[in-house]
Amino acid sequence: MKRVIGIGNALTDMLVNLKTDSVLGRFKLAKGSMSLVDSKYQTEISKSVAGLPYSLSLGGSAGNTIRAMARLGSSVGYIGKVGPDTTGDFFEQALQNLGVEPFVFRGKERSGKCVSLISADGERTMVTHLGAALELAPEDISAALYDGYDCLYIEGYLVQNHDLITKAARTAKEAGMKVAIDLASFNVVEENLEFLRKLVADYVDILFANEDEAKVFTGEAEPLNALQYISQMCELAIVKIGIKGALIKRGDEVVHVGIMAAAKRVDTTGAGDFYAAGFMAGLCEGLSLRQCGTIGAITAGKVIEVVGTTFGEDAWEDIFRLVSKVKNEKYLF
Repeated sequence: MKRVIGIGNALTDMLVNLKTDSVLGRFKLAKGSMSLVDSKYQTEISKSVAGLPYSLSLGGSAGNTIRAMARLGSSVGYIGKVGPDTTGDFFEQALQNLGVEPFVFRGKERSGKCVSLISADGERTMVTHLGAALELAPEDISAALYDGYDCLYIEGYLVQNHDLITKAARTAKEAGMKVAIDLASFNVVEENLEFLRKLVADYVDILFANEDEAKVFTGEAEPLNALQYISQMCELAIVKIGIKGALIKRGDEVVHVGIMAAAKRVDTTGAGDFYAAGFMAGLCEGLSLRQCGTIGAITAGKVIEVVGTTFGEDAWEDIFRLVSKVKNEKYLF
């Protein structure tokens, strides 16, 4: 596995720092969840937090992963759909600037946006209006998109379109590629459980899940049991267990990798995406499971120190230094 192409909802993120969680109760949003809403409802929520500190950044789950992989030196591409607007122009140009090969289609609606409500403890609750991202359709997917790539990385949030995600995965497998998926959010898994189980059983080689997602997906309360369940369905299973790190299983090999303690837990937005980026970048270089898991822990540990998924060159230099140690097996958890 050398080159990875991601597919996901092309979104711009609006990151809002909450003083209290009252807005979550007011709009009946489960803390830590992702909810798909219409533009009107998203606007109501945005108005309710007007005046609070916020920032804008390039977003989307698979977009975060692919962009971070590009920074880590991986050869990557991205498939998504944006609107006929300046936000869409920004999204496509930003990918090119980061060294990501863009396969960005244009839809009719305005470009999608995710309002990420960040609680004081760093937990994020996402309210997403997909806009043009929702217009990405099965007919947009062809084998030609995958030319030169050997792994497709799918964000679980694409599950709102069963036909699209199935076409993308089936076409990749027919092209002889690996398929990786991140389950994305426990409520998304819960609402699409049978479909996701069939998708994984039929097409997926690599699966990422956090503890809550794994529990819902497998029905197993214990992470180790959930890991075993998932490993019977696909080649490589990764279950992230919060501050306890991650459990990884491939064949008979089981590895537990710890976390890199963040200097300060500011915002968990993108932590799972960046973990997958570090892990997948390690796989592309043929590293061991422990090395892959350690790089994932490094990238995830860094992204939760900032609001959003964009940080400065100093942070990236620190990541590069630690990753170099991992490759020389001088820094393993």
